[in-house]
Amino acid sequence: MSVEKVREYLKLYDMEDRLHDFPVSSATVELAAQALQVEAARIAKSLSFEYGEGCVIIVATGDAKVDNAKFKAEFQTKAKMLAPDQVEPLTGYQIGGVCPFGNPASARVYCDVSLKRFSEVFPAGGSANSCVRLSCEELFDLSKSIKWIDVCKNWQ
Repeated sequence: MSVEKVREYLKLYDMEDRLHDFPVSSATVELAAQALQVEAARIAKSLSFEYGEGCVIIVATGDAKVDNAKFKAEFQTKAKMLAPDQVEPLTGYQIGGVCPFGNPASARVYCDVSLKRFSEVFPAGGSANSCVRLSCEELFDLSKSIKWIDVCKNWQ
């Protein structure tokens, strides 16, 4: 799904004005934070892991790192990130622009509790130079997250 498809998805919720395009790359947490002029932790990164025939997308703060033991306890499998050639087919987006909504049915989205410390976060908007401004609850709802989980290392 491209940035235009994200825009169309957001239109369904009258939120298309929340999508931001940048003249520079926002493909990493650091670049997105620079483009937005916010702290890196407020970037809602989408981490994609192998899971059965599809994938699990965990949305967490830019400063959070997945704790392997917590991941295994939650999903009963070892945390193994998608290979680069698996990302687009399984998430619907290219690396650097993986958005947590509008994904294929085989992609299961979860939001990590690390996000809840912010009133507003910025997930990718479908390209390597876009993002969406959302509250944590809006992100949870738009991404059709299955539930809030705690699978990241101590980020406080």
